[in-house]
Amino acid sequence: MTCRVSSDIIILLIGGRGLCKKGESRVGSDKKIGTENTACFRSASEKNMAKTVVVGMSGGVDSSVAALLLKEQGYNVVGLFMKNWEGDDADGCCTADDDYADVRRVCAKLDIPYYGVNFAKEYMDRVFSYFLDEYKRGRTPNPDVLCNREIKFGPFKEYAMQLGADYIATGHYCGIRHENGIHYLLKAKDQNKDQTYFLNQLSQSQLSDVLFPLQNLPKPEVRRIAEENGLATAEKKDSTGICFIGERNFRKFLMNYIPAKKGEIKTYDGRTLGEHCGLMYYTIGQRRGLDIGGQAGDAGRWFVVEKDLKNNVLYVAHGAEDRLYSKGLYMNSCNWIPSAPAQKEFKCKAKFRYRQEEQGVTVRIGRDKIFVDFDEKQRAITEGQFCVLYDDEKCLGGGVIEKAIF
Repeated sequence: MTCRVSSDIIILLIGGRGLCKKGESRVGSDKKIGTENTACFRSASEKNMAKTVVVGMSGGVDSSVAALLLKEQGYNVVGLFMKNWEGDDADGCCTADDDYADVRRVCAKLDIPYYGVNFAKEYMDRVFSYFLDEYKRGRTPNPDVLCNREIKFGPFKEYAMQLGADYIATGHYCGIRHENGIHYLLKAKDQNKDQTYFLNQLSQSQLSDVLFPLQNLPKPEVRRIAEENGLATAEKKDSTGICFIGERNFRKFLMNYIPAKKGEIKTYDGRTLGEHCGLMYYTIGQRRGLDIGGQAGDAGRWFVVEKDLKNNVLYVAHGAEDRLYSKGLYMNSCNWIPSAPAQKEFKCKAKFRYRQEEQGVTVRIGRDKIFVDFDEKQRAITEGQFCVLYDDEKCLGGGVIEKAIF
């Protein structure tokens, strides 16, 4: 499928009907609001009436409902669709055309203007080049974190301000608190959907003038609101995978940019078990896709424990996974969202991958490294991923994992 959303800015004003009857609100509830709540709603609406919010609309249900909620709160809402990827891929699926069509349908329903803008060059320069460099180093990067820092809260926000925005908003599941000139990134009420992990690299300036309308809503409630208000994205499947790869075959995609170099799969005692198709396709702790099957005299599943780039060898082990468990890690730097802590050593919580339960850690800030010691050993700490730190509901920030400490 060919991606042919115009690279030019598209400005379309769409007419439509209002979503709520007079004296009625569908924000998080299907009940009519009473006199007391109506007064509060009107007060908020009057306060926000002159404020313009540009909402990053992806064509999904989350950003659609974010736009709906902000309009019902009295903001002047404008939708902005970003195209971040150019090119054709015969082996995969490019959804930009379909996504943009959904944005048009939702904005028509909401009776709000929308724009389309192309950030493909910025994405290639700031995100995709980093992604390739990390894979060439044998690491496993997280480009979605970089996309937020380098695109959504970078050129996107700058462009939104040029459109006259007072705020920008997204459909991320997280919250924001502006207090005494400091902007705190907060976890979402729905812990299963919390996305602060992907926003850990944002700065204070990037978090200023930002709204996250979905902070207190669980995903089922978001879909219910979308369905009740007749939004075209109400039942749309959530996007999966790396943002620019989508549903494509990952190996085939990566082979277009990095030549695969085959090599041996070995154990630490020197046995050769098979052949790998390129170290970049494997990650620490991986069990599937090794294609080495059962070996005589061995019991248990095989898993990746090390990638030796110098000798192009993939090391595996089987049975007990002790080799995968580390007692800590270190980062070369950390993005501190509120500010750098005054203490050089402190306890907090941490995540080392998305959808992981928070783990207790002790952080030690050295002269040129930041050490994170685990309360309990952790499995498959992966170089190139992010270690994200938390203090209760606040996301403190995070950094790239350089090495696990065993």
